[in-house]
Amino acid sequence: MLINAYSTLGHVLAPPPQADAANVRGLDDPALAPHLGGFVNYVLGHGDGQMTAARYHLMRHVQRVRQHYLFELAEADLGALQPWLLQANAVCFLEDGSVRDPAGKVLLGDALDPQAQVPYPVDAEQRRARSQQQLQAHAVHAPPSLPPVVGAAEAQLRAPAQVWARAQALLACALRAEALQAGDPPLSLAELAERLPALPEALSPAEATFIEHGDAEAALPFGWRYESLAVLLWALGLSEVLPWPQATCAVPDVVGALLQKADSGSAPAALRDTAELLDALDLHYRLHWAAREAQRQGAPMPGALEGGVIYERHYALNWLFCFEQADWDDVDTPT
Repeated sequence: MLINAYSTLGHVLAPPPQADAANVRGLDDPALAPHLGGFVNYVLGHGDGQMTAARYHLMRHVQRVRQHYLFELAEADLGALQPWLLQANAVCFLEDGSVRDPAGKVLLGDALDPQAQVPYPVDAEQRRARSQQQLQAHAVHAPPSLPPVVGAAEAQLRAPAQVWARAQALLACALRAEALQAGDPPLSLAELAERLPALPEALSPAEATFIEHGDAEAALPFGWRYESLAVLLWALGLSEVLPWPQATCAVPDVVGALLQKADSGSAPAALRDTAELLDALDLHYRLHWAAREAQRQGAPMPGALEGGVIYERHYALNWLFCFEQADWDDVDTPT
């Protein structure tokens, strides 16, 4: 029987021992992205049109896939495939149109198994548990059923040079927004570029429009970019801690840290450890859920949270981890 296995890991594994060989393609194959898009539509097309937790988790798995394996396997060997699927953090699509978890239980198909589970790497599950402990310590609730964020072997990070350029673009927009909101004449793009050498190339299309034509009315969302900037400077190792998001950042410290580095003529060469960055992403994903739920119910923010700070941090961290491969203007923060 023909097996399509969908792994979220960045590295390629040897094919399962029960298969003679496997065809493998990664995201560098231009045909894989549309194939995965069709797979997502296949997942969403099942059921009564209502999004269930099981289909949501499966959809997110497909969106994170980085390796697609195709191989033949004797039907009698299907049960022995579990260790390899677990190692690959993969689900498989069979000839009967079903999608199976590593244990062979039906995640999608005519005979759904309520015990079927989309796989997550061990470190991602452990990270979720630690985040839940932090939330409990601050009297913040988020459902344990929220999936983990990616594990270290799944993660795709922006290059330090990209992050450094993006930080400069964020500072340029935040400075202009602050000036406009205060009624002060903002710095021109040429003046900003004198201190921020990544400009104007680092600006996104929306940022470039704001820098050239933005007024006080358009400035509000860009004024919050100090918070996104603070996260990226922390990720680059230019600040020591990322405090609990219950207050806005110290803007003079954030601005000073970036300008001091820019004036030095050298760019940050590395990011913090991936595991530490993932800890921040997982925590802020859950904090964002809690903040949105409080807003939906018209309730006070739990844990003295500042909703705008959480949103900006989650946005920046999703961009940092190439969430849905989105460019800056198109980053999503689903919870």
